[in-house]
Order: sequence, then C-alpha cells, then structure tokens
Amino acid sequence: MDFSLSEEQQMLKDSAAKWVKKECQFEQRRKIMHTKEGYSDAQWKQFAELGWLCVPFSEQYGGIGGSMVDVMVLLEELGKGLMVEPWLSTVILGGRLVELQGSEQQKQEILPSLCEGGIKMALAYNEIGARQQVENIAMTGELSGDDYVLNGKKTVVLSAEAADQLLVVARTSGKPGDSAGLTVFVVDPSQQGVTLSGYPTMDGYRAADIEFDQVRVPPSAILGQTHTAYESLEQVLMEAIITVGADAVGTMELLYQTTVEYSKTRKQFGTPIGKFQVLQHRMVDMFMHYEQSKSVLLMAVLHYVEGFDEVNKSISGLKVQIGKAGRKIGQEAVQLHGGMGMTDELDVGYYFKRLTCIDALFGNVDHHLSKYAEMV
Repeated sequence: MDFSLSEEQQMLKDSAAKWVKKECQFEQRRKIMHTKEGYSDAQWKQFAELGWLCVPFSEQYGGIGGSMVDVMVLLEELGKGLMVEPWLSTVILGGRLVELQGSEQQKQEILPSLCEGGIKMALAYNEIGARQQVENIAMTGELSGDDYVLNGKKTVVLSAEAADQLLVVARTSGKPGDSAGLTVFVVDPSQQGVTLSGYPTMDGYRAADIEFDQVRVPPSAILGQTHTAYESLEQVLMEAIITVGADAVGTMELLYQTTVEYSKTRKQFGTPIGKFQVLQHRMVDMFMHYEQSKSVLLMAVLHYVEGFDEVNKSISGLKVQIGKAGRKIGQEAVQLHGGMGMTDELDVGYYFKRLTCIDALFGNVDHHLSKYAEMV
C-alpha cells in the first residue's frame, strides 16, 4: 500500500509545521493557557485564514472537502504546539455533528460562518454516570406547549466558555440505556436557565460543567430530527478519538525527539548521558511506542475512511494504544530530563499532562479495552 501524502496533504502538513515553529513558543503558550479565555483569539483568526477550520467539511458549505486523513495530518503537527484553541470542540464535535445531523438550512446557516471563524461551538453530551456511553444520557427535553424544556446537567464540556453555540444532547423519548430517543438542541449559552461553571483542565484547555434549569427552546433549535441523534453522535465521537489520537502522536514524537536531543547535551561524569547504553535502550523504547502508535492511528483512520466493518474495534484499539504509549513516553521523558523534567519552566511536563488528559477523553484505556474485548 502507498502511505505517502498527496501534494495537498504535504502542503497542509508543512504549513502547520511552520506555524507551530513560529507561533507556538513554549513561553507564549504558557501565558495563553493562564489567561481568562484560555486561548488566543488572534491565533484562532489565523486558523480561519489558513483554512484549518474548514478541513473536514464539504465544499458546498465552505469547506475543502477533506477527510479524516487530512485531519490526522493537520493535528499531528498542531499537537506539537500544545494547541489550546477550541479546534476539537468547534470543528469536530460541533461542526461535524451539524454536517451529519443538521437540516440543509442549518448547515447553510452555521458551517460557512464556522469555516470563517465567526462561530465557536461546544458539544454538551457527557454526564456523570453515563460512563462515556451516549445511550446512557438522562438529561430531558420535554415538549411543553410550543417549546421544549431542557433540564439536566452536563460535565466536562470542552471549550464551553468560548462557545457561541452549545449543542446539547437531551432525551426526548425513551429511558437511559436506549439508543433511540436522543435529540440535539442548539442553545445559546447566555440563555436564561443555563449556568456554566468553567475551570482549567490539567493540560491547559478549559472546560465547564453546565446546568440546564427549565431552559425553553423552540422546535427550530432542534438539530435535524428529534429522537435520531444516536448514530450521528457515535460517528462524531469516533472522529474525535481519531483527532485526539493524531494530537497524541504528534506530542509523542516531539517528546521522544526532545529527550534524545537533551541526552546529547546533558553530561554526567563528563560524558553525555546519551552514551549510556541503559538510557539508549529506554529512548529506543520511547521511539518504538511512538511508531506503534502512529501505525495504529493510520490503521484506524484508513478503516474509518474506507468504511471497514472493524472500524469500531480499530478506534478502540487506537485509544488503548495512545493511552498506554502516552503514559510510557511521558514518564520516560520526565525521568530522563531529571529534576528539571518536573518543573513548570520546562515544556516536557506540559506535554505529559496533555497525553494524560487525552487518555481520559472519550473513554480511557480500561473503557476501550473492555469495548475491544467485547468485539473480538
């Protein structure tokens, strides 16, 4: 098989690599993480100008007609820059759900503006007790007169504070555990009855817990059709796992390369530590875990794009691999950097935190290992 990138994909990769090198100096990233917004609006506008917000969308909605292969290429490079902009929540969790579930009118109204950087979105789907299973969603959306009334709580809603629109998943029929009966509502986060409690995540992103108390929305706020959102949500979450998988692979590559370079300059007993064979073995292990993760990512992406029957198993396999490999590479990078690897002034610890949080997103190693076992 030919795994080489197309000319357009190579250009996308090169442009992202150049941007990261120029705009993502560690000190700059760290300052941005500690701002109230948690990201740079100026850099978000650059994302729009560079066309990175429209990669996975159809050309008729302002996109470039890219696939998840293009998303993988882009996110591997952006992962090396500790990206904290709301790309995942807006483009994949938000925009792709609109493209899959929304009506033609909704797609025409939302997606072109999103591609231009005019709209940021957040998907509010996860709940305490749902355990990453969409069918376990219990939040209700009950018809009352001409409107729907939303009641419930959502947790760890990525980039919710930055969002102009929330995509809220609620149950309009059935009971928790049923795949049927789920509906997505487009909600203004400033609407009465919506309470956001924002906080920084360990890796520099921002998230929020959101409470919906008697929030009234019109039928026009329904994304697509009622009761039919399950399959679209499952597909979007698979794409989200591929996205964070690519982010993780880029992070792993940077960590092992940074560690190797450090071992060439750090001296102990008058000798660069990279000459000690036992440390060489550990860095080779880091490289092998990175390469294995990259291969599993490529397999999962191709299975998804080609529509293979085993795509669910491949996606869960990817999440297990990046969770285990991320922990191994992150721990080795910190340890081989010695005491400074634990400091806030060195980027190694931040990348390790990113890998740790990626493991927890959309189901951790144990969750997906269990799913994988059920599919074997």
